Amino acid sequence: MSEAPLVPGTVAEHTICLLVKLGQVAFRIAEDGISGTGLRVRHYSVLQALADNGAMPQLALGSFLRIDPATMVTSLDDLERAGYAERTRDPQDRRRYAVDITDDGRKVLADLNRTLVGLDSDILADLGTTERHSLHALLSSLAESPALTSMFDALREQSGAKRA
Repeated sequence: MSEAPLVPGTVAEHTICLLVKLGQVAFRIAEDGISGTGLRVRHYSVLQALADNGAMPQLALGSFLRIDPATMVTSLDDLERAGYAERTRDPQDRRRYAVDITDDGRKVLADLNRTLVGLDSDILADLGTTERHSLHALLSSLAESPALTSMFDALREQSGAKRA
């Protein structure tokens, strides 16, 4: 095992480089941690959004999670096959689908949340309680940042326009 930090040298002087690498590391650890369920982090996000918000139109769910339509369809196909979510025709507009979490989906979601709590603890093991709370607060603030949200959404729209 290497003694080098995850982000070595002067690369670590750039906060964005730290975020990118640590995000990659955390993602890989999370994917591995929940792999026994046959699900991925994107599936967890869909299930948690449905548990938090109730049934949602498929397009609205994808927009809410900022998941592109093709990935959303694939994710929902996976979740339906596993019996964790179901799509039904939206009674307000028969052209669209409403998506909801099933009872089995709620059960697997509870397991996923327990696993993620453990992974949080493992990943943040070298930080004290105050540091963990501060890190979470800072990341939450950044995730809710209007400037960052606007920048990301503009990039997504540009890439969507390029594909069209």
